[in-house]
Amino acid sequence: MSSYNVEIVTPIREIKLGDVSYLRCPGLDGSFGVMRNHREGIFALSVGEVKVTQNGKDEYFATSGGFAEILNDSVKLLVESLERSNEIDADRANKSFERAQERRIKQDSELNETRIEASLVRALNRLRISKR
Repeated sequence: MSSYNVEIVTPIREIKLGDVSYLRCPGLDGSFGVMRNHREGIFALSVGEVKVTQNGKDEYFATSGGFAEILNDSVKLLVESLERSNEIDADRANKSFERAQERRIKQDSELNETRIEASLVRALNRLRISKR
């Protein structure tokens, strides 16, 4: 199977992956997969799971959104945050989820509903991916 390179850039780090045969990203309208020779374009990413298949092995990442630039032989992800599944501190993610739930119940006046819902979605995403 043909492979390509993936570069993932966040504000604090850069990850370069070679020999990628498949990439699945969380698009705004649902997940989409990328294989070599995919149609070129720029796609908006949502909070969700990034799956990378390299040498027959899958690796999972949690992201909070950004953009994917797909070229003929490479993909660049520009994302707000990215954590490998084995890097996620499940206790910390669980505490974030609990805080967001409390804020939702109390209707914290300092935070609007959209921010509270976004916090819940990010925390749930991190918890789910930490179990991969």
